[in-house]
Amino acid sequence: MEIEKAVETADAIIVCLSKGSITKEGYVQRELRIVLDFADYKPEGTLYIIPVRLEECEPPRRLRAWQYADYFEGQRERAFQRLLVSLKRRSDSLDLKIEGPTSKIEEKSVEEKKYPEDIAKPTSKKVSKIKEKKPSIETPVSKKDVKPVVEMPTSTFSAHPTPEWISANKIILSNGMEFMRVPAGGFIMGSNDGEDIEQSQHTVLIPYDYWMARFPVTNEQYSFYAKTVKIKHPQDNWENSKDNPVQVSYWADAKSYCNWINNLLNSSVPSGLVLRLPTESEWEKAARGIDGREYPWGSEFDRQKCNVASHNRLLSLFIGSSTPVYKYSPQGDSPYGCADMAGNLWEWTHSLMKRYPYQANDGRENEQDLNHRVLRGGSYFHREKMVRCSYRYVYDNNESHVVVFGIRLVIAPSISDVIKL
Repeated sequence: MEIEKAVETADAIIVCLSKGSITKEGYVQRELRIVLDFADYKPEGTLYIIPVRLEECEPPRRLRAWQYADYFEGQRERAFQRLLVSLKRRSDSLDLKIEGPTSKIEEKSVEEKKYPEDIAKPTSKKVSKIKEKKPSIETPVSKKDVKPVVEMPTSTFSAHPTPEWISANKIILSNGMEFMRVPAGGFIMGSNDGEDIEQSQHTVLIPYDYWMARFPVTNEQYSFYAKTVKIKHPQDNWENSKDNPVQVSYWADAKSYCNWINNLLNSSVPSGLVLRLPTESEWEKAARGIDGREYPWGSEFDRQKCNVASHNRLLSLFIGSSTPVYKYSPQGDSPYGCADMAGNLWEWTHSLMKRYPYQANDGRENEQDLNHRVLRGGSYFHREKMVRCSYRYVYDNNESHVVVFGIRLVIAPSISDVIKL
């Protein structure tokens, strides 16, 4: 009874998961059901669940859609700081009044040793009421205080259903866009056998969960932006290829689209996250997973799993144009269920071209720098070596061949937060 009362009055609930807790029968499972059931019927945003894995284990099915932290041996200081940041953002969103020291949690170094007794103790006074209702991941809603000039589509690719195996790790925004969860942790980035700029292969730790768009932005999705801001659609007769990826020649234009859709749909994403272009490391991990594979589907090239030029462009397999973003899904999907990450169109990333190792805080994510940004994934105009997950490409304005660049969104912490983490 006391647990139920506590759940009813809580503004944040931390669920600690271990192999023992998720398999143990009895009160642990009952308490977890109470929390999840209460989350289902509470008003949007009034209950914030933070699962914390204490060891490697598979979260219960109903918890998988929630963003969780890994508090594993060897990375607990980093995980603890992430937990503090999450709780700080939660308290800020509710306008909670806290007495005691008010140090800026976000600015603390990951290496700085902090323990629970160092945290400000919450006041016993009654906290202020919630000012804004935030949606959960599982039940996104459209933003009420922003009125777009045109109506956004309410569904995407209804004729191409989502495979059941990825439905538990997905966010669906109010306009139908799907985003696939990529869990926090390390992965192998780069290649020792590829181009000079891909070397040397190294491990990169991404200390936060994020959600990569399942598909690139399509012509139809971009058309709503073009109408709203009163610009010409970049492709003539785009209505004949609504589900093909939109072609955007300049990074600044891609970023402007991201800013627009983030302002429009930000209340549909989890608290503290934004819609933006992915960094190089976010893009590559979403494309290849953690095992260093060459292509999203594995280490062997398969022409049937992507839209890419053959060595001989006279072959019948050479399409010579973009294709619908779902054409090669799910057979060409990445380990996390992201489609079209090899071929079709190059995809803009947020990152500047700099040599490895990748470090988010070394200036390569500087938004004010006017140097060239990295593109990833290859295109229908390029050959198979250029659609490898590790291949890095920078467009030279003096090049004469076709410009085939597209946009893929990510739901992740802001770039300023990524640099701090």
